[in-house]
Amino acid sequence: MRRFLRTGHDPVRERLKRDLFQFNKTVEHGFPHQPSALGYSPFLRLMAIGTRSGAIKLYGAPGVEFMGLHEENNTVMQIHFIPDQCQLVTLLDDNSLHLWSLKQHSGASELREEHLLYLGTESGNIFVVELPSFRVLEDRTITSEAVLQRVPEDYCNRRSCELVEALREHPKNPDQILIGYSRGLIVLWDLQNNKVTHHFLGSQQLENLYWQRDGSKFISCHYDGSYTQWPVSSDNRHPEPLENFVPYGPFPCKAISKIYWQTTKNGLPYIIFQGGMPRASYGDRHSISVVHGSQQIAFDFTSRVIDFFIIFSSEPTAEFDDPSAMVVLAEEELVVIDLKTAGWPAVHPPYLASLHCSAITCSHHVSNIPLKLWERIISAGSKQNIHYSSMPWPIDGGTNIAPDPPQRDLLLTGHEDGTVRFWDASGVCLHLLYKLSTVRVFLTDADPNDNMNPLGEDEWPPLRKVGTFDPYSDDPRLGIQKIYLCKYSGYLAVAGTAGQVLVMELNDEDAEHVVDHAEADLLQDQEGYRWKGHEKLKTRDGPVRFEAGFQPFVLVQCQPPAVVTSLALHSEWKLVAFGTSHGFGLFDHQQKRLVFVKCTLHPSDQLALEGPLSRVKSLKKSLRQSFRRIRRSRVSGRKRRGGSGNASEVQEANAKFDQDTLQEMELAPVQRKIEARSAEDSFTGFVRTLYFADTFLRDSSRHCPSLWAGTNGGTVYAFCLRVPPAERRMDEPVRAEQAKEIQLMHRAPVVGILVLDGRSNPLPEPLEVAHDLSKSPDMQGSHQLLVVSEEQFKVFTLPKVSSKLKLKLTALEGCRVRKVTVANFGSCKTDDYSENDLAVLTNLGDIQIISLPFLKLQIRYPCIRKEDVSGIASCVFTKYGQGFYLISPSEFERFSLSTKWLVEPRCVVDMPEVTSNNHVHKSGMENCSSSPLGTSVNNSRSDTHGDPIGILFQKFRKVFWCLQTSASPTCDEALLTSLFNKQFSCQEYT
Repeated sequence: MRRFLRTGHDPVRERLKRDLFQFNKTVEHGFPHQPSALGYSPFLRLMAIGTRSGAIKLYGAPGVEFMGLHEENNTVMQIHFIPDQCQLVTLLDDNSLHLWSLKQHSGASELREEHLLYLGTESGNIFVVELPSFRVLEDRTITSEAVLQRVPEDYCNRRSCELVEALREHPKNPDQILIGYSRGLIVLWDLQNNKVTHHFLGSQQLENLYWQRDGSKFISCHYDGSYTQWPVSSDNRHPEPLENFVPYGPFPCKAISKIYWQTTKNGLPYIIFQGGMPRASYGDRHSISVVHGSQQIAFDFTSRVIDFFIIFSSEPTAEFDDPSAMVVLAEEELVVIDLKTAGWPAVHPPYLASLHCSAITCSHHVSNIPLKLWERIISAGSKQNIHYSSMPWPIDGGTNIAPDPPQRDLLLTGHEDGTVRFWDASGVCLHLLYKLSTVRVFLTDADPNDNMNPLGEDEWPPLRKVGTFDPYSDDPRLGIQKIYLCKYSGYLAVAGTAGQVLVMELNDEDAEHVVDHAEADLLQDQEGYRWKGHEKLKTRDGPVRFEAGFQPFVLVQCQPPAVVTSLALHSEWKLVAFGTSHGFGLFDHQQKRLVFVKCTLHPSDQLALEGPLSRVKSLKKSLRQSFRRIRRSRVSGRKRRGGSGNASEVQEANAKFDQDTLQEMELAPVQRKIEARSAEDSFTGFVRTLYFADTFLRDSSRHCPSLWAGTNGGTVYAFCLRVPPAERRMDEPVRAEQAKEIQLMHRAPVVGILVLDGRSNPLPEPLEVAHDLSKSPDMQGSHQLLVVSEEQFKVFTLPKVSSKLKLKLTALEGCRVRKVTVANFGSCKTDDYSENDLAVLTNLGDIQIISLPFLKLQIRYPCIRKEDVSGIASCVFTKYGQGFYLISPSEFERFSLSTKWLVEPRCVVDMPEVTSNNHVHKSGMENCSSSPLGTSVNNSRSDTHGDPIGILFQKFRKVFWCLQTSASPTCDEALLTSLFNKQFSCQEYT
């Protein structure tokens, strides 16, 4: 009964656990899912992105990140920074306005939400709201009736002021704002005298307005794909347009939804506009055109453009705009174009990477990369980025005060299009270092030499593809399923959907060579089996040219060409092991020779022969198996209730059983009854894990290399390997012989295998000892084998493989293991203590830390929602107690289980010095003078004491149209709800 007794409370251990373990969700990597709004502050040099889920994220210099979440989780429609302040206002699709502030807290800046307001208005009226109180100034309301008083009678009708489509403050006179109505009427409104000074009668539906820097002209863009230039002078109160231009006419064109007119020193302006493409031929394109003199390019994006802005000189004393960059927020990526460099190349972003440019299919994390390998990977990546601009990142607001990362970490992601991307995961910014493509090895419909950015100079319109997002895969068989990188040798193994296993090595130069091929028949010519899935990929004949970086030198093709489900690489022995739903094999990549294959397929397992891309599902077989399970459980129940012997003996046995059961319930946790799985269940031969170990397998006197494999049916296979010494490595073959076979009682899938040395430490990685980064394993004491199944952890002694210890997770906790890894946890109090524990993710989304070798639960944290199956499946742990999982197709959530290893943003945004100009309003409102809302469209205004009246609505140019939907037709009043304060900092996430 000792094994049922619970251990007592150990205060020393509890204090140590507090020094070792702490759960934090630290930062989100990647591109925001479903972005809906974009804002930029030239004063703070910060960019803000809002999403459909109500999140708002701020970005500045690399490492400067903030995040907040609206309580309502509604779509963010617009974002506007308050000029010369660390504040911004967001508009949601429920017609609510939210004020956010960046404030100092514990030496770092935080993003806080200040107030909440609901505003309703009648069509065409403009209400003025004071900040930060959000008080409606009713005497300053600009009514549609007041506007129509100064408009010619033949143009006066109710529909002229139907919708307020755009508002723009005069760049030289803050007393004037330009109001544009959707029907085409544009008026210049005098805020001091409350009247119209100019009116401009447009004939086309209005989309947007933009002032030229000197205020002498403005540009209007329209639904028919045209833009018009209008003069503004005191001599003519109702001028005619100077120019009306349809850039891609004369055929019907799409609307131009936004336009910039940027002045330059050489006299030629930059005209930048969104849309305007011919409807018939290019109506499905998402484009932004840049025109500068005779140079014109229509940048073509692969996803819908949400919004864009231009970075230019915002100094009030500057005579010209001199634009430097264009920042475009598309639905699936952020693209920045360098407008200073000839050809207008794209700028490589240091963050907001489009992780899902092709769908992510797997991921692999490697900690503490050696400097030499790191530099070689960066060098290979830099050769791929020669088409990118060399300009510094233009969004550089704030200061990153986080300490430098203690080590270099890589996150490798496999993608559906057959690529592997190498990300710098050392710090807050997930930065792309290098991209590897496996497509060149195979014959596909895609040309590997296709240029992503073709530019036809003689074509019209002059389209140029930009961005990296490309969700379409030429062949789903190219998808990467498993990745294994040896950081010491530079060997890389990747495996795919069609049974392909590629072994690569790092080469600093371009090379052309033949890729050797080998086939591994996992069915071993067994009769009665017929593969019903997809065919293998066809390979290229002859030499193939590869770019500098990881270059494949051998291809192992599994037969049948099923998805590779497990992969292991031992760079010291020059061996690679691979497994599918049919079995596993071992390949010697130095001699380029197949060592052995082992078929694990059960005779009744026909589903494993259909393949993942087959649409045939054996419903009849699944139902049959379910009924068999029910029948077995009933039969076993009757057997337990029945039995031999008379009634008194049965009653006595039952009484003794009840007494023992009660005693056991007082001493041990309640255990759930787990039904044993049948060997006839589907996919029992599915190989879940492979593991290399140098351990005692035959006897306790000699250790030898070994390969371990665990299957979905709870079987563990162990093979002894004979690897020739280095001097005879090329002359003698590697030999393998099966030494052990372990069958777990409940046949639960094996998800992890680990060998502990004589000091109960996990065996070091290959070549880790040779590089003096780990102690040599203890080969004197007895080794132990840890087998982790979905239901329990079990320790066996080696070489006898006798059960020593186990932890029943499913029986005790009611959950199943999905991911498991060994992590090293260091104390935050001292550098002298660290320990190895198991980090376990369950199907319920919680993470448990279990001690080694005694399998004691240390702590449990809720991490992922149990309904988020894809998030649980995508989780990857690091060697030092951190982890990543996908919270959307484009975003990784990063978390930490360690008190010592914590990567999170710490940054400060200081208020820049403000230079006042002469345009100051005498409003007499004390609160308004400190935080006026609004700025000119070209952001040249920098006064801090301007009257907020009207300026507010310059910022919320489409707020008025959005808010009309919830207004009563007879109500011109603001509806004010209660205020709430909710704090969101750069360390806190909701």
